[in-house]
Amino acid sequence: MKPTEALTIAWEAILKNKIRSFLTMLGIIIGVAAVIIMVAISAGTEATIQEQITSLGSNLVFVQGAMMRGGPGQAPQGGLVYDDAAAIETGVDGITAVVVEQNSSETIKYGDVILENVEILGTTVGFPSVRDMEIADGRYFNDQEIERKSKVAVIGYSLAQELFGESNPVGQYVKVGNTKLAVIGVFKEKGLVGNTDFDSRIYLPISVVFQKFTPSMFARFMGDSVRMIYVEVDPDANLDNIITQIELLLVKRHDVTLDSADFSVTTQQDIISTQESTTSAFRSLLAWVAGVSLIVGGIGIMNIMLVSVTERTREIGIRQSVGATPNDIRLQFLTEALLLSIIGGLIGVLVGVGGAYIFGALSDMRTVISASSILLAFGSSAIVGAFFGYYPANQASKLDPIEALRYE
Repeated sequence: MKPTEALTIAWEAILKNKIRSFLTMLGIIIGVAAVIIMVAISAGTEATIQEQITSLGSNLVFVQGAMMRGGPGQAPQGGLVYDDAAAIETGVDGITAVVVEQNSSETIKYGDVILENVEILGTTVGFPSVRDMEIADGRYFNDQEIERKSKVAVIGYSLAQELFGESNPVGQYVKVGNTKLAVIGVFKEKGLVGNTDFDSRIYLPISVVFQKFTPSMFARFMGDSVRMIYVEVDPDANLDNIITQIELLLVKRHDVTLDSADFSVTTQQDIISTQESTTSAFRSLLAWVAGVSLIVGGIGIMNIMLVSVTERTREIGIRQSVGATPNDIRLQFLTEALLLSIIGGLIGVLVGVGGAYIFGALSDMRTVISASSILLAFGSSAIVGAFFGYYPANQASKLDPIEALRYE
């Protein structure tokens, strides 16, 4: 029997029982669609995390403090302090900026406008460069203002609109908590990055935040402690060499060894790689769980094909009596199983791609449709059809022609 003849017979058999054929394919459709949608959700999550990390800035090294408890009644020991940032900036070659951040929240007043729980970010001169932010009006504060603890502020785009409306904020004064601050600049709109709204914050010299907006209980124990120091590296510099310089400098300043260091140094790529390994494992798990639907669909195909063999026993006997060989019978039923799985796979691809797109459009979760997941899901559906269709096809080929013709 020619493959084209087997394909024609298989297609006629599928059309003869349209409802049953569709229900048989449903397991394959659900399995293929589930694989595509699950992988799209996982890939979207991975892409979002990567964008959030890279949005922190470019060519960054993160120096994070690790506080260690002191004894009863003693302050916590170790970790990073503000002076560590200054030491890195002056003592390490190949860096373009060093930024320290300290946040708090306060009520802000301007005229009759009162905004509660506004985020305050105390930071340093290199912040606009590291965070890729631009001044729309006015200027950013300088080293001298940080050193003198000048009561100045730069405000985010949306916060400026809420407080001042259409009037120019530069040169105006706002009251943050009980402290009066002069507005010297306004940032251009940056928008929401990850969970951080850069436009709704007010930016102050970090020395002012330490002095005015760090709760006294924490200030007494922590002093000028900082959680993280961001180091922007020159693109032409050797990153490994920069990391080594930072580690050696801080080890000497903190009087510790590398094995007992009270800090850690990581890069954006380190964080991205960690996140990728986590989401990759999660994606594989989701794909395997969704793949179970394909197996269930394959079992459904095998079950229906066995029923079909029983129903068409007399037809098989007639074909054998006119010269069909066992291989012809096997090919006929195997082609029918493959056709069911391939058609189901194609429908599943359409449902999966459409479902992933709709899910991403209607929910807060991003989806990224992967061509590899489509090929994997569709290829798996064909393999499942061949695997689970072989047994019924083989059983049909083994039927005795005489017994088959006698079958009622």
